[in-house]
Amino acid sequence: MWQQIKANKVKSAILFFIMGLVLISLGSVIGLYITEGKDPFVGIIFAFGFWVILTLVSYFKGDDIFLSMNGARRITPNEHKKLYNIVEEVCIASGMPSVPKIYIIDEQAPNAFAVGKSPKSASVAVTAGLLEKLNRDELQGVIAHEIAHIQNRDTLYMLFASLMLSSIVMLCEGFFRSAGRGSRRSSSGNGGGWIILICLIFAILAPIIAELIYFAISRKREYLADACAAQYTRNPQGLANALAKISGAKIKLNTANKYSAPMYIINPLAFDKESKSLKDLTSTHPSTKSRIKILYKMTGADVVSYQEAYSAIQGKKGGKLFSQNLINNTQHLSIITPQAQEESMDEKIERRREVEDVMWKKNKYIFKVCSCETKIKAPSCYYGKTITCPHCKEEIELK
Repeated sequence: MWQQIKANKVKSAILFFIMGLVLISLGSVIGLYITEGKDPFVGIIFAFGFWVILTLVSYFKGDDIFLSMNGARRITPNEHKKLYNIVEEVCIASGMPSVPKIYIIDEQAPNAFAVGKSPKSASVAVTAGLLEKLNRDELQGVIAHEIAHIQNRDTLYMLFASLMLSSIVMLCEGFFRSAGRGSRRSSSGNGGGWIILICLIFAILAPIIAELIYFAISRKREYLADACAAQYTRNPQGLANALAKISGAKIKLNTANKYSAPMYIINPLAFDKESKSLKDLTSTHPSTKSRIKILYKMTGADVVSYQEAYSAIQGKKGGKLFSQNLINNTQHLSIITPQAQEESMDEKIERRREVEDVMWKKNKYIFKVCSCETKIKAPSCYYGKTITCPHCKEEIELK
């Protein structure tokens, strides 16, 4: 697998280089605008310095910023034992050197993402809706997908790609504001008009080009993460069922934005668009329907089986996802599919209550169990007060 990861790193480096050229070019046209066509290097230096500062902040604090920006809160093993057990199982299967930190997002939209500079310092975040809607096999498939992103170093590359894109967008927005204030002065000078025109055209095109590159980086890595997840769990149907439930929920994820969307297992900003038009170019993920079909068609739990299924679904346009060396050195793994068991309504209700309890505890609710075994949950403002049990009428002091 490391050969495929190395090939992906080379492709990513090329795409980053192109994004860097876009950033420098944008800086040069801003420099031309500021100096009225005399010195583009002023803008280049400013753009490069701006990017370096954001890079340092992102490298040392990027994970915390990203998690906080998406409303993620860390949970302990005692708060959700099943989730921790699943993460530990997948880490053992994938060879992760340590168990990542686990976070939960108080959102009903089912989704998940991973962040981290390396497998030794990584985090996995899931929404409350994901924990409520998925059974154990499906949740294991999602966690395996996110662990694969960490193992393949996708989280580091996507973090820096997101950083570079946001740098380009912020520079463009700053340019448009300054251009709006100084348009009269610049246009009155000799040759000022054409400089403004060139700057405006490039400022419009730069973020579009950068976004297309960013999305290309994201889409290329989703297929590999799906293949790795199938290999770790040896149950591709678990992930396929999870993707179907996530895409079918059609609930808006309020904490997501266009910079964080590519990090999620399914794009939270747009429900699976199957259009063959320009919209596909601006999609952060491959078609969810195609991903599900590929996973269902797999005859084994390895990358060769995934490649065969991918080629069968995509046809001639599909091409090869993985390097020939990886395919030649892959050991065939058979699929281990647990016997399908229909979940009872009681099991679904219990799963929902478990998630609700976690979120109430994160919101500092007070939990008390009455002698009649009634579970009392009260907001923190009731601390130190006495309430009456609604069932047995016993007086309970909330401490």
